[in-house]
Amino acid sequence: MIAIIDYQMGNLRSVQKGFERVGHEAVVTSDAAQLADADKIVLPGVGAFEDAIRELQDRNLVEPIRSAVADGRPVLGICLGMQLFFERSFENGEHVGLGLIPGDVVQFDLPSEYKVPHMGWNQIEVQQSTPLLEGIASGTHFYFVHSFHVVSKDTQAIAATTDYGSPFCSIVARDNLFATQFHPEKSQEFGLQILRNFAERCS
Repeated sequence: MIAIIDYQMGNLRSVQKGFERVGHEAVVTSDAAQLADADKIVLPGVGAFEDAIRELQDRNLVEPIRSAVADGRPVLGICLGMQLFFERSFENGEHVGLGLIPGDVVQFDLPSEYKVPHMGWNQIEVQQSTPLLEGIASGTHFYFVHSFHVVSKDTQAIAATTDYGSPFCSIVARDNLFATQFHPEKSQEFGLQILRNFAERCS
């Protein structure tokens, strides 16, 4: 079973429908027992980092995420969900994340010709092989909406980068942790391939 964490901060139904379209049932839940029984977990997210980490804490969902990671079960972060994997965010102050991957979440600092948020289609440059990217090549476009991006201290966790003024990390893959800064559920054919790969190939 694939469990999508409901903490009131993501496009939950869109992600669920994406998995259904590639033939995999996914449940939306905030129940810790159901998360403990899940084979794979998805942490989506839209909004502010501070609000998101507080919602996870208030709903007692931090420990189920950490337990899944410790148990070796695959966990996928999407957009803000990816940022929550890291140690700190500097969005509207400094906030502590889940600390699953060493690194920070910082705002884009770009020349004036680049608009923030980074919004729309942009391509990835594959940096390492990962089951999440099976059948997906460098140059493939995905849909982004974000003003902050991660700076991973673990460079080996960077599976792909995207150029927006300068390269930033757009996919991470380390052990059973996977994440995308873009929205696969909004990225048409290749976004659905990401969800299919997580369901079928990531372990």
